[in-house]
Amino acid sequence: MKNVAFIINPFSAKKNYQPFLDSLQKQVKNPHFYISESLEGTEQFISENFANIDIFVAVGGDGTISSVAKQLINTGKILAIFPAGSGNGFSNETNFTKNLTELLAKIKANKYREIDTFKVNDRLSINVSGTGFDGKVVKEFEKTSRGFKNYIKTSIKTFFNYKPIQVKFPSEQFKKHNGEYLMLNVANTRQFGNNAYIAPHASTVDGLAEIVLVKKFPLHHGAAFAFRMFSKTLKENKYVTFLSVPEIDFTVDTKDWHLDGEYNEIDSPVHIKVLPKSLKILI
Repeated sequence: MKNVAFIINPFSAKKNYQPFLDSLQKQVKNPHFYISESLEGTEQFISENFANIDIFVAVGGDGTISSVAKQLINTGKILAIFPAGSGNGFSNETNFTKNLTELLAKIKANKYREIDTFKVNDRLSINVSGTGFDGKVVKEFEKTSRGFKNYIKTSIKTFFNYKPIQVKFPSEQFKKHNGEYLMLNVANTRQFGNNAYIAPHASTVDGLAEIVLVKKFPLHHGAAFAFRMFSKTLKENKYVTFLSVPEIDFTVDTKDWHLDGEYNEIDSPVHIKVLPKSLKILI
């Protein structure tokens, strides 16, 4: 596997990457791997090895995967994944599991497909990004030891005190959607992670992003909203609106965003643009 490199985020999987590395070294003779502790380190490793590597394997969560993917956009290089994050939304949607033997078989077969990605202003996203409530939740969640339980605790705590965001669309086509929202999500795939499906009809191959507008709902509606997310049955109603677009502009009165589960500050106005078939991914 001379044309394959594994990029390992040592902070994923509760900072316990050694079992993966031990297993990799047992199954692959002299594997080419890099333990990255920074985005700059990942970028430098890919740049230095770009000419000789065909498949880059991201070992981590959605943030790690995104940091590798953004270096591979429109290059012909192939992304593969070993999920080791807290949510693993993108790997769930692209059929990668925590089975190294299965991953190595995929690498040997060397088949790929081309999928869409999108940009939020100048920043790449491959899965789901958003602002408002979930942007604030991710900001607070990153102060914890992570994990699904901490995410739920942070979400509940944030919900009670969160003030809705103001969203305005300059286009006549979308002005009717101006108003207050709990959150706005931009989805390339169907789920945040942990099988929470915020955009059940989103697709990585249709050239469109799913904009999900969620108004703040009363507390008693929370259980129904959660049930519909986890059962893939979320649909439009008086609290939820879906817009399928290749490109869209809007302003929002907060800088709190998450991009593929990682906190970012992004200024308005915001420009969303889909990059069709821009990333090759192993199948």
